[in-house]
Amino acid sequence: MSNLDALLDRNRAFAATGAYRGLAMMPVQPVFVVTCLDPRVDPAAFLGVGLGDAPVVRNAGGRVTEAVIDDVAFIGFLAGTMIPEGPLFEVAVIHHTACGTGFLANPDFRSAYAATVGADEETLAAEAVTDPEATVRTDVARLLASPKVTPRITVAGYVYDLESGLVRSVVAPTHPGRSG
Repeated sequence: MSNLDALLDRNRAFAATGAYRGLAMMPVQPVFVVTCLDPRVDPAAFLGVGLGDAPVVRNAGGRVTEAVIDDVAFIGFLAGTMIPEGPLFEVAVIHHTACGTGFLANPDFRSAYAATVGADEETLAAEAVTDPEATVRTDVARLLASPKVTPRITVAGYVYDLESGLVRSVVAPTHPGRSG
């Protein structure tokens, strides 16, 4: 018996609906969501993102890594070939309260984890989301500063509060190459 069996049952029920058929490659909503992989932070639940609505990248802390920048650049280039003029989409960087990456701020935890995976402790410390407003500002700035992303997108920062269930704006939508 696999731990995935219950989810595979859900998959069969989903497949029976046919809801996946005929979806366009271009999302319904002009949004690209970057958020945390924490199971309490599912954009399908807290934003109502449905199948075909938006591309979503989830990683530890919802951090803007080089891989995320490359994903945004790729989707921006792809969308730009399909939509030759005008704005493309907003990248919504969403961090959240009580993030598990906050454990990386603890020197003992960080040291033990770094030794286990062979990572640099200073790099791990910078990944900790202990103040989601500050880290979302940092990550939005990082994405805005990247020469890889098209200025036809906007980037904004938000914080999802696990206590209230609400998402609040921290950084207004801004185009790359412009301060905001």
